Amino acid sequence: MILALNTSALQFGISVVSGQGVILAEHYLAQGPSHFGGLFPAIKFLLQSSGIQPEGLRCVAVAVGPGSFTGLRVGVAAIKGLCHALGLPAVGVNTLEALAHQAATWGNKVVAMVHSRRDEVFAAPFDTSGREDIQRVAEDRSLRFSELKEMADYEAVFVGSDYRSQAPRLKEVFGPSINLAPPWCWTLRASGVGILALKRFHQEDFDDPKELLPIYHRPPDIRPNPYPLRTDR
Repeated sequence: MILALNTSALQFGISVVSGQGVILAEHYLAQGPSHFGGLFPAIKFLLQSSGIQPEGLRCVAVAVGPGSFTGLRVGVAAIKGLCHALGLPAVGVNTLEALAHQAATWGNKVVAMVHSRRDEVFAAPFDTSGREDIQRVAEDRSLRFSELKEMADYEAVFVGSDYRSQAPRLKEVFGPSINLAPPWCWTLRASGVGILALKRFHQEDFDDPKELLPIYHRPPDIRPNPYPLRTDR
């Protein structure tokens, strides 16, 4: 069984997936104040309520980005702790790949995106004609919405991390006839991360938890403190 986490957005999700790809348990929490503080209690609740013993887990998977800087740090740190405590291997999953896999049944080419910074997204195109065996067409890039035309054509289906904010911007750029995946595809599920990790799990292609790092693609937006600490008192 694989325990999978997704903390790459303003929500977190946890799931347990069997070696055959069956979703055994799943928990999702929408955005809220200090919501990442509930991550470990939620993991404990998920395992206990579904009767899954930690000793029965064989691997831990996590969405490593791109995505929310804070969320990615929390998720990767959690994985490192779990792997150390339980003696498990890890699999890091690209967030955009997992989103594209989730929307693969809706078209032969999917452009997946997550928030980058104001009016920009991290995005990448994928060939999803193989459905379960999606292929990356280009590397992740940080783009303005207007620049997404560079990686899309009339057949592309778009999927993102926030339907309410991203879908209207896409319609502004491409027009109302743009192909959008259904709204429920726009929330990356932890089970999707776990299912995508299964192939590497069966091939024993693991990441060293100690070496696992988030995929940021750019430095964080760090601004000076407008109220610096006084040192002359």
